[in-house]
Amino acid sequence: MNFVFKILKIELNNVIKSRWFFFFFGFFFLVSYALLSFEDNIQKSLLSLLNLVIYLAPLITLIFGTMYFYNSQPYIEMMLSQPIPRASLFVGLYLGTSIPLMLSFILGLFLPFLLFSDILAYLNLFLILLLILILLTLSFVSIAFWISTEIGDKVKGLSLSILIWLVFGIAFDGLILFITFLFSDYPLEKILIGLTVLNPINLSRTIFVLNFEISALMGITGAVFKKFFGSSLGTFVSLGSMLFWIVIPFLFGLIGFKRKDF
Repeated sequence: MNFVFKILKIELNNVIKSRWFFFFFGFFFLVSYALLSFEDNIQKSLLSLLNLVIYLAPLITLIFGTMYFYNSQPYIEMMLSQPIPRASLFVGLYLGTSIPLMLSFILGLFLPFLLFSDILAYLNLFLILLLILILLTLSFVSIAFWISTEIGDKVKGLSLSILIWLVFGIAFDGLILFITFLFSDYPLEKILIGLTVLNPINLSRTIFVLNFEISALMGITGAVFKKFFGSSLGTFVSLGSMLFWIVIPFLFGLIGFKRKDF
């Protein structure tokens, strides 16, 4: 554990000094500032921020996490020449990448929110948004590190990261629409719930939207979703699914890192 904290300290220092940390912070700050400035309805602004978070945060996290791991290989080789456990090094790299990304995203969203909105009236929604942001960042850093440990070629690893984002962010919605259209005469609510929990981006969107009154406009499917995800079982399944996308890719990445020949 002592090795983890030492490596984490070094990684935090390196990443926070990176221009990318300030770029991500500045981008989210400016977009949040603009949305909150030009929209009087805070709920609409939060929905717009949700779309920003669930699409851009995973993309940024996948690309940054993959490239950072590949670019850190000389440093990794140097550290592995020391009496440092591989597991400690991997955990330190993972946390040293995840924490600065989360800080840049959260600060970029939180500071404009403090300036322009009644924080007490919408605090619960904003906290849900921040929780979604944290879980998505952790899960997609896990996926990025898993890809980087399994694929030695940087171009192939980066291409796979972008492909995974396209599948989760765009193609998955098309698949659900296709299934809904093809089997519209059949009861699909339970099947759609099952598909939703398989995709962290879709699951994040569903959980957030169902906290708004507009969820009533989603029809019978929306009522089923609200009944399920609003229950204790639904909450447990939702958190379990998000944790699955954090823990499982992380463990596979750790296993690959331990056996990888640098």
